[in-house]
Amino acid sequence: MTKRTNGRLRLLMVLAALLSVLALVAAGCGNDDDDGGTAVEAPAPEPEPMDDEPEPEPEPTEPPVDMELQAILDTFDANGDGTLTIGVAAAGPRDDQGYYQALVDFAEEFSEENGFAPPIVSDSIGAAEAAQAMSDLAAQGVDVILVGASEIAEPLADLTEQYPDIFWYCNCGAGYPETPGLAQATDWGAPIHYTAGVAMGAALQDHGGDTAVFLGCCDLGFEKEAYNATVYGLQSVDPSFTMEYVATGAFPFDFDNSANATAALTNAIAEGATLAYAYLGGALNPVGQLATDEGIAVFAAGPGDICSRDDGIAWTGAIVFDGGRYAQQALPRIISGDLTEGSTYQFPTLQGLNGGELCDPSADAESLLAAAFEAVATDGELRGVLGGISREAYGGG
Repeated sequence: MTKRTNGRLRLLMVLAALLSVLALVAAGCGNDDDDGGTAVEAPAPEPEPMDDEPEPEPEPTEPPVDMELQAILDTFDANGDGTLTIGVAAAGPRDDQGYYQALVDFAEEFSEENGFAPPIVSDSIGAAEAAQAMSDLAAQGVDVILVGASEIAEPLADLTEQYPDIFWYCNCGAGYPETPGLAQATDWGAPIHYTAGVAMGAALQDHGGDTAVFLGCCDLGFEKEAYNATVYGLQSVDPSFTMEYVATGAFPFDFDNSANATAALTNAIAEGATLAYAYLGGALNPVGQLATDEGIAVFAAGPGDICSRDDGIAWTGAIVFDGGRYAQQALPRIISGDLTEGSTYQFPTLQGLNGGELCDPSADAESLLAAAFEAVATDGELRGVLGGISREAYGGG
């Protein structure tokens, strides 16, 4: 081998050694763990979201839906606007402080509590104009119409067909024939007023005297039932107690004549009455105030808040058949399907719901009244007598 050949071999061996060293250095620089290096890796980029990946849910900005409120809307929201507008049809003044106002107050309070639209109220509706007045009310976009009394119920058979999307409810008192598009709540006036008579008898025992006056409208059937049942209850406390019925209004359904009602009470006091029952609407408070001024016991008809009022009238008690209290009880039955359009629910006579109530009773009076409620629920003989009073009042013999 020549010297040139040997020189080339040595050069190739040196080059190979250098390449090996460079390869090792490069490998060492690529592995920080091998040499304790402090190089920091760059953060990995955020992955791009996939086209079909769902967007995150936004944070809720409103409280969850109240299921009870939703049930109300599901039942009554006729036009699907997400709220409820109640119409009230009242036979007397909306602000009578008595029977008619009780239903109006319920509609207003219920609507405000649930964030609904203010109710639309049509009041002082007479029987002759009831069809037109309730048709006008229905045309104003209401979802529900609460009819306040049976005296304006006659056109409901036609109106419920004309406006089938509206939910029609009648607090029909003595009752109205079942109608396919109408849900009704009724009560039985005779046992309610038997407890009234017992309450009044207890009041006479506490306050003195033996004579009472019943101030009504015009001797209508339900007034006869109320009066005769009240007298029966009154005389169950003491057979010597008496009560006279006095009509103060024009036929039919005029429970608002304050002048006639106060004049009748003045005459009754002059003849020895020491207790008055104001079976009245718009004339309720004037009679109550006159009785207070004259220092005699006085009972109101209808609303359930009499004993808690601060109106300057010294109410002795009330005979409760409160349209608002009934509507509040009827509402859950409607939502649950127990009370439907075309059906009727009759409220029992039950202390705390309806019937006689004393504002500041003595222990004896309280005991008498509790016994009266027990009797109308359980005493078959008494219920038979009360049934006879009802049949006679409505011409059934």
